[in-house]
Amino acid sequence: MSQTTALKQQIACKNCPLRKLDCFREMSPDEVDFMSDFKSGEFSAQAGATLLVEGSNSPHLYTVLEGWGFRYKSLPDGRRQILNFILPGDLIGLQGSLLNEMAHSIETLSDMVLCVFERDGLFDLFKSSPSLGYDITWLAAREEQMLDEHLLSVGRRTAIERAAYLISFLSQRARRVGHLEDQQPLIPFTQTHVSDTLGLSLVHTNKTLKKLQDRKLIRWSGKSCYVLDEEKLMAIAGWEGLPDSRRPFL
Repeated sequence: MSQTTALKQQIACKNCPLRKLDCFREMSPDEVDFMSDFKSGEFSAQAGATLLVEGSNSPHLYTVLEGWGFRYKSLPDGRRQILNFILPGDLIGLQGSLLNEMAHSIETLSDMVLCVFERDGLFDLFKSSPSLGYDITWLAAREEQMLDEHLLSVGRRTAIERAAYLISFLSQRARRVGHLEDQQPLIPFTQTHVSDTLGLSLVHTNKTLKKLQDRKLIRWSGKSCYVLDEEKLMAIAGWEGLPDSRRPFL
């Protein structure tokens, strides 16, 4: 792990800022007490830090409290495929905890703060709090569902459909966790990140994004993407959007 700083438990679970967001389900007092005991602390990571490495065996689970990141796999020659993006409320490290080895790596896009949980406490969680155990199962199923849609995009959507899907998908996710207020840009990413997600060359990606700009659906400025018309992006992608329901988090 690089460019990270361990922190003491600074935010009590009962005061967790994620609990104030409408997109997350409410926890019962007993669940909050359990999570307070389960949580071992927090740490911060700078933008560009590697949180978990493919092939590693992490003794911890993490919930993103602040910031953006992404999951990816790499080929021996350095080519990279970004699998999905990570936002506040997302759980990471479950794969390495249950299967003893990470099949992908995780890098930060912005400065991040994460809650830390000991994986040795997972069995007690499933045993003592079935509702939280169900939440972990739900989060794993949701990640699979998102990867299904991403695979459809890379395999069957055209270049402009892929770009429209990715940007509208990230726009919806970001807005639900309060990241698109006051005309904020989508996330601090480059066109290389988009290229590595869409499975297109950088040149093709640049031309595709320009088409969306010409239609006044997005505005690209430096490392920032401003979403101007999410509904038309969804229409281009043939995507109905994320389910309008409250989701769990740990």
